[in-house]
Amino acid sequence: MLELLLGVLLAAGMVYYVLRPILRPPAAGASAEGGEGEDPDDDLSPQTVALRALKEIEFDRATGKLSDADYDALKAKYTEAALVALRGAGEQGAVSGPMQSAPAPRSLLPASVCPTDGPRPEPDATFCSTCGRSLRTASAYCIRCGTSLQADARYCDRCGNRVAA
Repeated sequence: MLELLLGVLLAAGMVYYVLRPILRPPAAGASAEGGEGEDPDDDLSPQTVALRALKEIEFDRATGKLSDADYDALKAKYTEAALVALRGAGEQGAVSGPMQSAPAPRSLLPASVCPTDGPRPEPDATFCSTCGRSLRTASAYCIRCGTSLQADARYCDRCGNRVAA
């Protein structure tokens, strides 16, 4: 008789354990354990929503889920929405983080300069886009720091990097 009573209690406990999520759903403010659903800390500002939409359509196009015509239409729509949202935030002074312009880091590579036309806007130009002259004055440049190397150099004078033969 004791074994039967213990078996019934054990079975009732297991049924309660299985049905507990159905009988008592989690509170509205509690987050799901699996990480699924909406994140309460998620940024739902218009700027973020528009930028995420642009990122999503880029991904859909790259994976082949979106045709070029649909992509062009959606990109125009969401780009306009993102610009409107960013301009509105800029007027209110609410733009923060990566949108604040920081000075660009100074490149260690020498700027492309044409002796005739001056500095070139193309960062990796080998020849002048106006006159066609070669922009390289030295025979080689250091791969690490961009310093011009002497013709017979084995190491860079500036950073000490070994020069490929």
